[in-house]
Amino acid sequence: MTDNIERKFIPSYILMFSVTAVAAPYLSILIRDLGYSPSWIGILLGISEAAGISGPFLFGFWVDKTGNYRASLVVSCIMPAFAIIPLVTWIHPVVSAVFLALLAASSRSCISMLDAITTIQIGKSGNYGRIRVWGSISFIVVSLMLQWTPFFKPVNAGNISLWMIAISVLAVIPFLLLPSALLKTSVIKRTNDTDSEDSNSQNKDPDEKNISLFSTYALCGFGIIFLSRVAMSIAYTYFPLYVTEILNWNMLGILVALAAVAEVPMFFISSRLIRRFGPIPLMVLSSIGIVVRLLIWAFLPYKSIIIFSQLLHSLCYGIFHPTAVYFVSSVFSAKNRGTGMSIYMAVGMGLPSLIGNMLGGVIIDTAGYKTLFIIYAFIAAASALVGGFTRFSESGK
Repeated sequence: MTDNIERKFIPSYILMFSVTAVAAPYLSILIRDLGYSPSWIGILLGISEAAGISGPFLFGFWVDKTGNYRASLVVSCIMPAFAIIPLVTWIHPVVSAVFLALLAASSRSCISMLDAITTIQIGKSGNYGRIRVWGSISFIVVSLMLQWTPFFKPVNAGNISLWMIAISVLAVIPFLLLPSALLKTSVIKRTNDTDSEDSNSQNKDPDEKNISLFSTYALCGFGIIFLSRVAMSIAYTYFPLYVTEILNWNMLGILVALAAVAEVPMFFISSRLIRRFGPIPLMVLSSIGIVVRLLIWAFLPYKSIIIFSQLLHSLCYGIFHPTAVYFVSSVFSAKNRGTGMSIYMAVGMGLPSLIGNMLGGVIIDTAGYKTLFIIYAFIAAASALVGGFTRFSESGK
């Protein structure tokens, strides 16, 4: 039963991350093509990320009121298509900030709600990584397609916006076709559902028990997520500029696709790794991978080494994301999962990106890319230290 439910969510992940394959590597290039400097790119993306924090909560409130995810998913998915047109045609900092904010709020909300309803319906017996891997596969395919497309190459704001609009419209289709029962906040009854309220607590993994949001475990876990995402925020904003401006390398699509390829096997085995080691040690491992990756960018700016550094995405995201989703699921019950995923999007994506983008632009303009990578490597190291403190605190109980 669970396998059948998992398969129904796969098309949604395929098309949602096709949109991400355009936005993640090319949005900062789009903004630069509008005439903004690195500092302004950081400010504008920082503002949009602030909106990305509030978006999931607003859409989550809508879901709580209606008890159904379909309308909110459709609206949040189609909104970027309407935000892009005025963004690239009316160039003014205020206008750019408003429509970038709308773009971030809607896209982050859509991903948050999709993760929430997926984890609710598959339960803890399901394999989130096995579903999410299809998002990575589509990300790879679209990234390579954009790298080698003979028409509308994503080298300027106009072409990038065309791709974002077209794929955003297509991404709505799976949400319209999903069965209504799978989009309700109530859980479909299924056999052997370990997410059931009646399950014997002695048979549950300790990490699957309901945990207080204000416990040391929960607070430190969200602390690890926050610091790790601050450190890696520049991979999606300033690494594309670093590749095109400093390395003078027209290989961004391939580099982005390579990183996505590296994360694919980790999504397949993430469930077993989480059950074996627990979420905190795996998030610490991810933090260490981030440190190594950033130091490579800082001290070894050679193309062959940069290619290797992209393989570390297997740790920086391939291990990190399913582990973080599992962590959130262990802290929040099914009926509060929408809120939990909204908090994750805020602490794990919105707020870190806000800080990372704004601070990063200033650092680049004043001290350059090398200093940026070194500073953010220290932030990732701090994340690993928080994880060590968490394990020490648990062992002392």
